[in-house]
Amino acid sequence: MRSDQVTGRTWGEKGKTPVVRRTGNRFSVNAMSAISAKGRMYLMVFTESFTAEVMCRFLERLVGHFDRKGHLVVDGHSAHRSKKVCDWLAAHPDDVELHFLPRPNSPPRPVASSADASVSHTSSAATSATRMSATSWTRTP
Repeated sequence: MRSDQVTGRTWGEKGKTPVVRRTGNRFSVNAMSAISAKGRMYLMVFTESFTAEVMCRFLERLVGHFDRKGHLVVDGHSAHRSKKVCDWLAAHPDDVELHFLPRPNSPPRPVASSADASVSHTSSAATSATRMSATSWTRTP
């Protein structure tokens, strides 16, 4: 969010030029949010750059609102994957788990199901067809 001034027309008394007082100082703030399964929104506004420290602070605040483990869907920002955040998550395994969105343009990878594990690994066409039908395709990071 930024405070850019949109200079344009304004209202004023007929016959008098209106004077718009403004400082010209611009500022910006950043925000992080999470939405619960019940639709409740949790928001944190900060002025500094988004770093691992900010992410850990957000996680600390978020954990205080829940009485069970939270699951967050996050993108591939370097702060989400940083060592500091990984260490924080390792210290709080029962509080929060991160789920990463797939990277753009990543090819789908096969994920074997339990049915695939029970199929013997022979080279017959029937077995290959069975194995292929038991495999789901998803994108993974």
